Amino acid sequence: MAIEQGRWVSIPDGLLYWDPNFISKKESDQLFTTLHQDIKWRCDQITLFGQRHFIPRLQCWYGDGPYCYSNLTMQPEAWLNPLIELKSRCEQITDSPLNCVLANLYRDGNDSNGWHADNEPELGEQPIIASLSFGETRRFHLKHRQTKQKISFDLTPGSLLIMAGETQKYWLHTVPKTKKPKQARINLTYRFLHA
Repeated sequence: MAIEQGRWVSIPDGLLYWDPNFISKKESDQLFTTLHQDIKWRCDQITLFGQRHFIPRLQCWYGDGPYCYSNLTMQPEAWLNPLIELKSRCEQITDSPLNCVLANLYRDGNDSNGWHADNEPELGEQPIIASLSFGETRRFHLKHRQTKQKISFDLTPGSLLIMAGETQKYWLHTVPKTKKPKQARINLTYRFLHA
């Protein structure tokens, strides 16, 4: 399925916005360096099927309160100015407030994010997830829970992908491992956390 760039597109049971050139290459490179240095990256563990596992990437949480998923509670760090400015730019596209961001650092092709949906109750019925990418390009897949239809993107540096509507209810998404040599990638996923 081809997704038009720079506009909202309806997909079966969902809504997407895709702009591979949301931020220029030069600015994207500068932001990658700044964020890589200034974010307080953590190596967390989650519980899956009763067993503790290290998350295969580094992460950090910024927002007005804690965030919980997979039996992990993340306390927020103090907002960094670049994160606030990027939040504002994403809000111009979402036309909706965003009050938190989960930052992920994929160190190489072994770091990944398995099939999941961002559907925690505190994100609301139709969460808006605005995903910005910096650094290395990584492949991203969406898969419909019922029909198994797939949509894929190359998340290039400076790209913006927004999932909205009922996407989190009907679709799963992943950034899979790859054996291809990969440099580091930073992903910022802005959202609105209900109190």
